Formats: sequence, structure tokens, C-alpha cells
Amino acid sequence: MTTRTAQAAFVVLVCGTLLVFLSFGVRTTFGFFMAPVSADLGWGRETLSFAAALQNLVWGISTPFFGFLSDRFGPAKVAALGGTLYVGGLLVMSQAAQPTDAILGIGVMCGLAAAMTGFPIVLSVIGRKFPPETRSFYLGIASAGGASGQLLFVPLGQQFIQANGWAVAFIYLALIVGLTIPLSTALAGGNARAVDDNSTLGFKESMREAFAHKGFRLLVCGYFVCGAQVMFITQHMPAYLSDLGHPAWVATVAITLIGAFNIVGSIIWGKLGGIYPKKNMLCILYALRSCAMLVFIMFPITPTSVIIFTSVMGLMWLGTVPLTSGIVAQVFGTRYMATLVGVTFISHQIGSFLGVWMGGISYDLYGTYEPVFWGAIVVGFAASLVHYPIDERPIQRLRAPTPQAAE
Repeated sequence: MTTRTAQAAFVVLVCGTLLVFLSFGVRTTFGFFMAPVSADLGWGRETLSFAAALQNLVWGISTPFFGFLSDRFGPAKVAALGGTLYVGGLLVMSQAAQPTDAILGIGVMCGLAAAMTGFPIVLSVIGRKFPPETRSFYLGIASAGGASGQLLFVPLGQQFIQANGWAVAFIYLALIVGLTIPLSTALAGGNARAVDDNSTLGFKESMREAFAHKGFRLLVCGYFVCGAQVMFITQHMPAYLSDLGHPAWVATVAITLIGAFNIVGSIIWGKLGGIYPKKNMLCILYALRSCAMLVFIMFPITPTSVIIFTSVMGLMWLGTVPLTSGIVAQVFGTRYMATLVGVTFISHQIGSFLGVWMGGISYDLYGTYEPVFWGAIVVGFAASLVHYPIDERPIQRLRAPTPQAAE
């Protein structure tokens, strides 16, 4: 990389990281709204759980579409529109009176916004800006941006709620997330392919190639588990700890610790993915997650055990993101990276939808979240096995440069 190219790449890295910092960080506060909104408006927890779950589903289903628009027309336009929708969705929620308001604001508008400002869009740009030998590491740094957003916005969001009430808190968050709009301009031109990408296939051929690849299908299946585990914990941990009689600060510390250790964990897993086979790292990560959850629920849940559990989980929280995105770029190239990562993300968000919604259903039916915890443990071990057969070698057609690339 020339000095000028390197400087441009680092500008994209910084602005893209800040973008996911805001987008992901604001979303992590939604779990703290569940109890006050439900109590104030007379809703059961299932209502807001469904809106939050729908957000994840809309986010996942729409991500490949916005990934295609990003690959084709440029990520800056997509991200700017997403920031605008994000602001609108939070403002709608600030005036909520009926469940349909939550479904529209949190579920649909914020779900679309998350797809347009989230990891698949931003990481595809960053992945194209850095060479293969450092790509996984910088994808890990950008993923850590989302984690650091969680670190800041969890205590900030709770402070907004306690000081001003949940309606005003949504307005404050809308003002903050509006910063994603100017940040998106740094992504202009981010759909230009990486220098190591020699693919000559068109869009339809690239999609057929990916879906015919066994490793890609396994990657899609495994990503389902990541979404189910992390979103269940994010959305229901505050209420779960409150039900057990713990003071509010325990939940705040728990979610904050996940974000803090996630910063370190995302970078570590990204670095490891550049040294060892990424599929092996995913096998280890999912197995460790399930072991951590198993130990957590097998022993009395105290403030100390919560701190230990969330710290350990934080180290593995978004480690799947640079590893999964890195495998996609490594096997298929970067030309349609946003679209292909978006396809894997559908599965992730279907898992998120079920993890969040089933948490609410489990509580309303049984008065406990433990059945969902046990389900998350079982599927985590299954995901560890699913990733092992993945062949992450670049497919043959990427190894021979085209005449145009050779010139």
C-alpha cells in the first residue's frame, strides 16, 4: 500500500468504526426500556420482546438487499439513508402509545436502519481497503467498534431513562444516532473491489457459486446460533437479574462488561483468524460460549458470578463477526462481499428473532428464562461441530488473475 492509499484506508477504518459504534451501541440500550415501557403502557413483556425480535428479523432479511445496493451503487448512500431511518424509528418510539407504534418504530424502521448501517455494509468496505494478510485483524478492530458502543451507551441509556423517563431517553438517542449520517460520507467509493480480487463473475453467477459451496451453507447455519445466543442475553439479562432480586447496577455492570471485554475479544479473534484457520477458531468460540453459559446457570447467580460470566462472554461476543466475514472474503473475494455477508446475516438475525421472542414467551409462560438458556447451550455445541467441515480455501477461479487484473 502506498502512503496515500494507507491514509485513505485508515480514514475509512476510523469513520466506519465510529458508524458501527453508534449504530450497534444505541441498539444495546433497548433491553433497559423493556421494564419501564411495559409497566408504563400496561404491556406484557412479550409485546416489546416481539418488537425487538421483529427488528432483528427485518434487519436480517433486508441486509442482503441493502448489501447488493451497497455493492452496486455505493455504501455511502445506503448508510446515510439508514441513519435517517434510525432517527425516525427512535422518534416514533418516543411517542408510542400502542403496540403498533413499537412494531413500526423499533421493529421495522430501526430494523431497516440496522441493516443499512451495520457490520455487513461497513466491514465490506474495510475488507476491500486492506490486503489479505491484515484483513482479518482490521475487521476485528471495526467489530470492536460496535463493542465499544455498547460500553458507552448501556450506562448512558440507563442514565437517560432514570433522569428523564423512557420517552425523552428515546429522543436523546435519536439525536446521537443522527451522527451516522455525516459519518457515512467516508464510505463513498467503498464498493470498488480489493486489489487481490480477480473475480470476473457477475452477480447471479456469484450467488449461485456461493450457494453451491458447502462451506458457505454451513457458515449460514452456524451464524444462526450466534444471533440466538447474544440477542437473548442482551435483551433479557437486565430483566432476568431484576427478577432474581439484584439491584439495577448489576445489570448495568453486566451489559457494560460484555461491551468492554468485547473490544478486546473482537480484536483477539480477528488476529487469531489471520494466523490460524478461521473455521477452527469458530469451533472453539462456540464451544466456549456454551461452556460459559452452562457453568453460569448451574451455580447460584450472585453479583460476582454475573461479573465473571459477562466478562467471559464478552471475550467471545462479536468474535464471530471478523471470522465469518473473513471466511466469506477469503473464499469468494470482495466483489460482492456485502451481499454475501448479508446472506449469512439473515440466518444470524432469524436466530436473534427467535432468541429474543422465545425469551419473552418463556417468561410469560413459565416465569423463568432457564428453558431458553438451556436451548442456547445445546445449539452452541451444535454450532461448534457445524463449522469444522468448512473448506475455507479460496475457490480456484480466484487464484488466476484475469488479463485486466494482470495489466
